[in-house]
Amino acid sequence: MAGRNPELRQQLREASDSRLLELVREHCGEMDPGSARQVLRNPFATREVIEILMSERRLLSAQEFRRELVAHPQTPEVRALDLVSGLFWRDLLKLAADVKARPRIRRAADTRLAEKLPGLSAGERVALARQAGPGTISRLRNDRDPRVISALLENPRMTEGLLGPLVSSDTAHPDVLARVAADRRWGVRYGIRTILARNPRTPVPTALGILSSLKKRDLAAVASDWRLAAPVRKRANVLLGRDPV
Repeated sequence: MAGRNPELRQQLREASDSRLLELVREHCGEMDPGSARQVLRNPFATREVIEILMSERRLLSAQEFRRELVAHPQTPEVRALDLVSGLFWRDLLKLAADVKARPRIRRAADTRLAEKLPGLSAGERVALARQAGPGTISRLRNDRDPRVISALLENPRMTEGLLGPLVSSDTAHPDVLARVAADRRWGVRYGIRTILARNPRTPVPTALGILSSLKKRDLAAVASDWRLAAPVRKRANVLLGRDPV
């Protein structure tokens, strides 16, 4: 078996373009997934070489080989997209975050990852939330577990545009909104603070702590919003120099 031949593995990894094609044609039928992965790591692995490897269903059954095959720039994009659906969530996460991967492949990985969310444990969702891309973030921001939301706030791919629907939601958990307001990165964003102040679900102490930093036009909007708690509207009026309502 080629997989048990360290010398062949080295040749597959280091062969020149013409020699690599020759080796793959000769040994493909006996390669194990580890040997096939050495081919993918050879800079001379062409589309022709990869198509030969993909003709072996035995190799495609190996998760590690499929993961590297999807990410390889010479893998036909249509085939790569087909293979994305069979990857594990951790592999999908790495692929979605791989800046070297083709854009369509990254988006497909992110979409597939979002589809897998219902089957993940809370711990897995927390781990995912720290690194997920935009498509998955848009699903995770609706998670009912505050630990997942806290992890999302640490995600470098989180943006104010992605966070906005969470902090403006009329079903957001008050504890989650308080966490956003207290976050060192997001709690200082004026746009986020304004949305929090206008959300009736934001805890009153949190909303009161925000008001002094708001501009007059935003204070006026708070003061006139009858959905908000009376102490919040009263404080906004005081800050505007008006008689409390």
